[in-house]
Amino acid sequence: MRTGRGTGRTGKLLGSGRTADVYEIDEAWVLRRDREGWGDATAEAAVMEHVRGHGYPVPGVRAATRTDLVMERLSGPTMLEAFGAGLFSAEEAGLTLARLLRTLHAVPARVSADPAVRVLHLDLHPDNVMLTPDGPKVIDWANAEEGPPGLDWGTSAVILAQVAVGDEPHAEVAHETLAAMLDGNAAYMTEDGLAEARARRAVNPTMSAREVQLLGDAEELIRTLLHS
Repeated sequence: MRTGRGTGRTGKLLGSGRTADVYEIDEAWVLRRDREGWGDATAEAAVMEHVRGHGYPVPGVRAATRTDLVMERLSGPTMLEAFGAGLFSAEEAGLTLARLLRTLHAVPARVSADPAVRVLHLDLHPDNVMLTPDGPKVIDWANAEEGPPGLDWGTSAVILAQVAVGDEPHAEVAHETLAAMLDGNAAYMTEDGLAEARARRAVNPTMSAREVQLLGDAEELIRTLLHS
């Protein structure tokens, strides 16, 4: 992986998220550029290369600066897009998310020597999993850090639950996905992880006031599913 200059010129805009845009470079590579200026793509790239070196399914990285990340161009829909096209069921999505979390937390930490500490994605949800011909691949590692796995499970659960208790079109799918993700995996959820996940979502600057208001109902749904 190269860092520094040479991340490439922007081409056609392929997509936009809450804080970044993705541009075409060529058939093999894309450029993701941070619009907000708060991320650190070099740190994100280091995490991606670390987990990729342990066999975890992420895009390859070619270069990174603080705001730009040049990475492998993936083909296929996101899990969220696959829902709309009828290509992927909510149950399959939940089982896939659970498997991706368990597999990630089997990877040793990159920095910490504490065996209880693992790499955490902290934004693993259906729009950050691409269904490629080679299988699911996880994108958007901007929030990644090291810590207890329960925080990662709590974060994914809260994200799904916020959608499930809202009035968005994907509410029912999010509910079914969350239920499938938690089914048989309750042992990975922790009180501390869930509490920390909710607290972090509450102060996340990308959250709308409505999304923050839904956090109480979201936590209640998670607890109901865990004890059902």
